[in-house]
Amino acid sequence: MSKSAFSTSNLILLAITYLFYFGQFGVLMPYLGVFLDGRGFSSSEIGELFALITVARIAGPNLWAVLADKSGRALKVLQLGALLTFGTFCLVLFVDGFWALTLSLALMMMFWTAILPQIEGLTLNCVRGNASRYGRIRLWGSIGYILLTIFTGKMIDVFSSDAPIYVGALVLFSLFAVTLLLKEPTLEKSTDQHQSSIWHKINTPVFYAFLVSAALLQLSFGAYYGFFALYVLDLGYSGQTTGWLVALGVLAEVVIFLQAGKLITACGVKWILVISILLTALRWYLLAVSANYPAILVLSQVLHAFSFGMTHAASMHFIHHYFGNKFQSQGQAIYISVGFGVGGAIGAYGAGYFWQQGQGAELTFTLAAVAAVLSSLSLVFVSSKRM
Repeated sequence: MSKSAFSTSNLILLAITYLFYFGQFGVLMPYLGVFLDGRGFSSSEIGELFALITVARIAGPNLWAVLADKSGRALKVLQLGALLTFGTFCLVLFVDGFWALTLSLALMMMFWTAILPQIEGLTLNCVRGNASRYGRIRLWGSIGYILLTIFTGKMIDVFSSDAPIYVGALVLFSLFAVTLLLKEPTLEKSTDQHQSSIWHKINTPVFYAFLVSAALLQLSFGAYYGFFALYVLDLGYSGQTTGWLVALGVLAEVVIFLQAGKLITACGVKWILVISILLTALRWYLLAVSANYPAILVLSQVLHAFSFGMTHAASMHFIHHYFGNKFQSQGQAIYISVGFGVGGAIGAYGAGYFWQQGQGAELTFTLAAVAAVLSSLSLVFVSSKRM
């Protein structure tokens, strides 16, 4: 097989891997709250459960990243993580009650954190850090999110609030099966003698500012991830319509991924992040004060292109070039631990505390908007060249 044929086939498989990985997000992120609500959980319990399982994203990514970087076997770590994620997630089918479900989902999350840094690293190495090529592959994750969000919403209407668990188990098995077909790219050995330790990369004002911004941004997502589907259902929409609304946001994300490389080149990482996060603050505020208007719901979902699409593409671009091949797994792990782990856990707990069975929706989304503004401001004084 020629090198070009190998590269093309591997990139196609990576695109399918993204499809199933983010497709699982499309199953769980909008609908896990619906599943838990169907099991009789209160909004505070849902927030606490989200926070506890998110804590697994603090230590997990770093443990897996050290294993991947030290062993040089990122693909094997990916395959093991996918297998263990599927196995532990299936426990949810057999248990009930707050602590049993929390433990099952937390174990799943611990193994789940092994997957994305390895997929990102493999992809960025295959495309040699090219942001445009990365965006075209990564958009398949968004397509998977759209398809499975719509499908799961329909399954909830047809069957019950337990549908996301059965769909999720099937998706995770498919994800593991695809990882078995992937090949690891050959990397050029680094000649940079200054990369003997990752600490000199971490211990800088620019990286600290980046982490603070990431944590505050993910904190702001707590209300959306935990309660958006319930919020829309409470407004009188069906499960399928809720799925379409969530899918609309990810469709906008797909469009922006196609342009991500050009926008990052034109504006730079710093200003892409600052502008995108400010638009995220606007999104949360619109949901806080005008969610009863269908047009506002649609607009808020279109802004997901910036809330997630551009912030993710710019963050991955920054981490890949900032850490290089030697430390990129650990760099991504730190980003996931602090941003999605610490920030996500605080955001989930806070959203559950303030939501009050929907009575505190306006306050919760307003506080999310404030967190997003602070996230953006934390990057304003960072040097554009350093990013």
